[in-house]
Amino acid sequence: MAGGRAVVRDLRRVNRGSVLRLLFFDGPLNRVELGALTGLSSGSVTNLCAALLEEGLIIEVGQEQSEGGRPRVQLDVNRDFGGIIGVEIGESGVRVEAFDFRLGVLDTVQVDLHPMRCTPEVTIAAVTAAIDELVAMFNAAGRLLLGVGIAVPGMVEYRGDGSRVHAPNLGWHGVPLEQLVSERVGAPVFVENGAKALGQVEMWLGAGRGAQHAVVALWGTGVGSAIFVSGVLYRGATSSAGEWGHACVVVGGRMCRCGSAGCLEAYIGAEGLLSAWQEADPKAPLSDPDEEEWADQLLEAASLCPGAQQTLEQAATFFGVGCANLANLFNPELIVVGGWLGHKFGPALMSRIAETMQEQALDYAAAGVELALGHFGDDAVALGASTLVVAELLATGGTLPASPAARTARAAWQ
Repeated sequence: MAGGRAVVRDLRRVNRGSVLRLLFFDGPLNRVELGALTGLSSGSVTNLCAALLEEGLIIEVGQEQSEGGRPRVQLDVNRDFGGIIGVEIGESGVRVEAFDFRLGVLDTVQVDLHPMRCTPEVTIAAVTAAIDELVAMFNAAGRLLLGVGIAVPGMVEYRGDGSRVHAPNLGWHGVPLEQLVSERVGAPVFVENGAKALGQVEMWLGAGRGAQHAVVALWGTGVGSAIFVSGVLYRGATSSAGEWGHACVVVGGRMCRCGSAGCLEAYIGAEGLLSAWQEADPKAPLSDPDEEEWADQLLEAASLCPGAQQTLEQAATFFGVGCANLANLFNPELIVVGGWLGHKFGPALMSRIAETMQEQALDYAAAGVELALGHFGDDAVALGASTLVVAELLATGGTLPASPAARTARAAWQ
């Protein structure tokens, strides 16, 4: 009997999740449309919607006329159901933002910190202080904190007792970030690689929406990617798939920060690109590669200085070669270019990148690949981190699990 009740609860959770997911991505919708799209009976839809309305997860947003019948009530997710905090821990900075349930920005806390120059403890303390500030804002507005999503520039190991972060560029080795932050803020915490978080938001709401086989490339201080197969993020055996920046493009080439030679990141990452400009042009600024101003200066100089122009052309060539490798390996229909360098250089270099990809990839594989610039700017990774919380809510029918172990077990089952 107990097993039967569990099956009913699980089925109800799945059905609630189906309704919530449709309303989140395609709402507003009426009950008749929800029934047609989910395959549920009208009675089931009515009962599910009544419960979701009572709990405040969804709201009525008006009526629409139906053919020959009563007006139909339109339903949508309730953006004010609660608040979500998205955190980007980057190599050169930290961004902490508050979002509503519709992923609209509510507020931002500035964090003056360079994670590569700090211990993990200092970074985590600064992040939790910023989270506390936003939680206080939520409390003052009577808004429930639904959870915290954190994106990191490294690999995330998922374990039964919570995730651990391996980010060599930050000096992080097995840092139990999820546990440390959740203990301090008293809310569910979800941790993901930054490129994967960016990929999820682009696939949900941006340039990748509607694509089934896609790669979202993060071009910034570092270089990474998120690979989607049949609409699902491909993680690999240890969740480290997508380290595109460390694919070798020149045997015995430039040394990369990872310790290997000839990595793609060594040629198009911020440090490698600035070094290439300085080698090609004696007038190039002696800037910190983490400061974004040099990229604007490089774009401006390219129209006047052969060395700057050569630097950008080489970057486009290497990026195009990297895209050709993606086309040959994964046969995507779409490659989305994101990240702060991607948004600065993409508009000027996209055609050259596409040409190189077509030249280097197999004709049949490259013919079906579209290149597109990502839709989201500076807050893309923090926004992507917030989708981790929303994804959990949609998957659980509006109920977050109580422990990291429960999330790990469910993720493994899926």
